[in-house]
Amino acid sequence: MSGHSKWSTIKHKKAAKDAKRGKAFTKLIREITVATRMGNSGDPGFNPRLRTAILAAKAASMPNDNIERAIKKGLGEGGGAVYEDVMYEGYGPGGVAIMVRCLTDNRNRTVADVRGIFTRGGGSLGEAGCVGWMFQRRGVLIVAGDTLDEERVVEVTLDAGGDDVSGADGRWEVTTAPETFEAVRDALDKAGATIESAEVTMVSSNTVAVAGDDAQRLLKLLDMLEDHDDVQAVSVNADLDEEEVARLSA
Repeated sequence: MSGHSKWSTIKHKKAAKDAKRGKAFTKLIREITVATRMGNSGDPGFNPRLRTAILAAKAASMPNDNIERAIKKGLGEGGGAVYEDVMYEGYGPGGVAIMVRCLTDNRNRTVADVRGIFTRGGGSLGEAGCVGWMFQRRGVLIVAGDTLDEERVVEVTLDAGGDDVSGADGRWEVTTAPETFEAVRDALDKAGATIESAEVTMVSSNTVAVAGDDAQRLLKLLDMLEDHDDVQAVSVNADLDEEEVARLSA
C-alpha cells in the first residue's frame, strides 16, 4: 500500500477521534463560512466547496442550526471576521515535507504561530514553493469496505472519471482529479457506498519512510499543527507504519 494511503487512513482515524471530542466544529464552521463567501452562494447545489464542507460537518454530527448560522455568516449576515485561505510549507523530523492550509483573519498572527509550532516540533517553516512541487491537489474519498466490494468500487470510480482505488484496514481509498471529485462522490453514493470522508486535498507524489524517534516527533508536530484553530488541513509525504502510529498515539 502506498505511503499516501497509509497517511490517509491514519488521518481519517485521527479526524474521527477529534470529531467525537467536538474539536472539529470550529474548523468546520469556518470552512462552511468561507466556502459560502467564496462561492457567492449558500446553496450547496450550486456551490461544490460548500457541499463538501456541509457533508464533512454532518459526518462530524454537527447540528443543522450550526451549519445554517455558518452559511448566513458567509452571506454577510451578522458581521464578524473575514477569513482567507493561506498555505504554508515546511519540513518536519526525518526530512518530511509538510503542507499546512489555514483559514485566517490575521496573516501575521497565523504565520508567527505556525512558525513557532514548526520550531517546537523539530521542523522548520520554509519559503513558498519549497515543498509544494511535491504535492498536487487531488480528490480523496474513504469508502467503508463492507458496503461495496473492490470490483464494484473500481467499476463505479472509473466509470465516473476517477483515477485509482486502493484498499487498507477494511476501507477503500478512492483518488480523483479535483474536476471529477463531485461526479465520483455522487456515483459512489448512488451505488450504495458509505463514504466515511471526502475532501480535495494536497497529495504527495513521493513519500519518505519515517520511524522511531523521528516518527514520534513528527506525530507530535502534526498534532500541534492540527490543534491550532486557524489550521484546516495538514498534508505530509510521510510513509508511517500504522501499528507504530497506534503505539505512539496510545
